[in-house]
Amino acid sequence: MERAHSLLLNEEACSQLGEHQRAEFVFEWLRFLKKLLPAADRVDVKKNQKCLVEQLTGILIGSPGPPTRWLLAHCLALLYRVGDSLTSSHTVDRCNDIIRSKDDSPSYLPTRLAAIACLGALYEQLGRLLVNTFKETLANLLKAIKSAESQGRYEIMLSVEKILRGLGVSAVPCHRDIYKATRACLTDRSMAVRCAAAKVATAYRFPPSS
Repeated sequence: MERAHSLLLNEEACSQLGEHQRAEFVFEWLRFLKKLLPAADRVDVKKNQKCLVEQLTGILIGSPGPPTRWLLAHCLALLYRVGDSLTSSHTVDRCNDIIRSKDDSPSYLPTRLAAIACLGALYEQLGRLLVNTFKETLANLLKAIKSAESQGRYEIMLSVEKILRGLGVSAVPCHRDIYKATRACLTDRSMAVRCAAAKVATAYRFPPSS
């Protein structure tokens, strides 16, 4: 697994592995990247950022499993925080497009869940840098939750909590819509969804009273 310990994913080494080994290789690379990015030279990160975004996006659309998608989301957000954040809105748009997709096949679900996780991480890490896109993103997530299965509702609630924490008082205009969705999820048949909704209920931030 030493070949997975590099800033960029070693695509040549990865392509020579079987399906399960490839998944392990990608996971190990993401684990390494999570530790590397905070300590990496910012100039080096910016120089490789375009390629890194492409590689991470490739993992996103490759139907990653739960542990991989959470690591992926963290690394993608960390990359924009450490490197150049200017193109982060493009990744937000890409994730929103994935969530809007009409593809309801089981094989597409992991990609949709990964996109939801990435949105939460991006807003949590970048906060108000993405303030111009958050209304559209929240509207998209709250629309998707109405037809989502329990796993999707769970990921959306986790993502909404992170958006609230990242944006703070800037999210106030959407509090009412979030409250409606959260209230419904607090009585969801899935305990995981109820727990995630409870976290959302504690994440509201209000402007200081005058």
